[in-house]
Amino acid sequence: MTATANNIAAVQAIGLTKIYGSGNTEVVAMKDVSLTLARGEVVALLGPSGAGKSTFLTAIGLINPPTSGRIVLGGEAVMDGDRALVDLRAYRRHHLGFVFQKANLIPFLNALENVAVAMEINDVAPRAARSRAMELLDYLGVAERANNLPDALSGGQQQRVAVARALANQPSLILADEPTAALDSHRGRQVMELFRKVAHERGSAVMVVTHDQRSLDVFDRTYEMEDGLLRNG
Repeated sequence: MTATANNIAAVQAIGLTKIYGSGNTEVVAMKDVSLTLARGEVVALLGPSGAGKSTFLTAIGLINPPTSGRIVLGGEAVMDGDRALVDLRAYRRHHLGFVFQKANLIPFLNALENVAVAMEINDVAPRAARSRAMELLDYLGVAERANNLPDALSGGQQQRVAVARALANQPSLILADEPTAALDSHRGRQVMELFRKVAHERGSAVMVVTHDQRSLDVFDRTYEMEDGLLRNG
C-alpha cells in the first residue's frame, strides 16, 4: 500500500449489523462487522452469494443503512445505526464513487459526457467538467473513445468509463460490486489493476466485492464474508 499525506481513515465500520424482518421471519444479513480502510488502499471482499457482501457495501456506501453500528467516513460520523448524521444524498455525490457489475452508462451520452455529467450535477462548470472528464479518460486509457456512445464501446471500455465517472468528484472512497463479472479473464484483470492504480496513485480507498479469485494479487488486503460475518482472507 502506498502511504498518503492524509492519515485519516477513509472508512471505519464499527459493529455493523443488518436485520431484515422480525420474529420468525428475521434474517441477520450482517452481524457485528467492523473494518477500517485507509486512503490509498485497495481491498477485496470475497464470499458466496448471500454472505452479506453487498449488504456491507451498500451500508458503507450510505445506500442501505445498518440496523445498528456506526459508520465514520473521512473522520466524520455519518451513520449511527439507521440514523443519518449527514445529508446522505449530498454526501454520496461529493465523497463516494460507485462501480457496478454493469457499467450503467447513460446510453444517449458519449463517454466524455457520461463522466462530465457526474461533476455537472455537483455544480461544476461544464467546461471544467469536460476538461477533467477528458483527463480521467486519458488516465484510464480510453481518451480515444471519448466521443463514442456506450453501445460502441467494448465491455472493458465501458467499465473504464464507469471507473472514470466514479473518480470524477475525487472521492475518498470507491465501492465496486462485482465489476468484472461480465468480462473475460484478461479484461477482468485489467479492470482490477485499474483499481489498484487508482488507489495507489490517486489516494482513494477502494473496496471491490468479487467472486473472481484469479486477480487477488492486485489487492493490499482481502476479506471474506460468510453468514453475515467478516474475517480476514
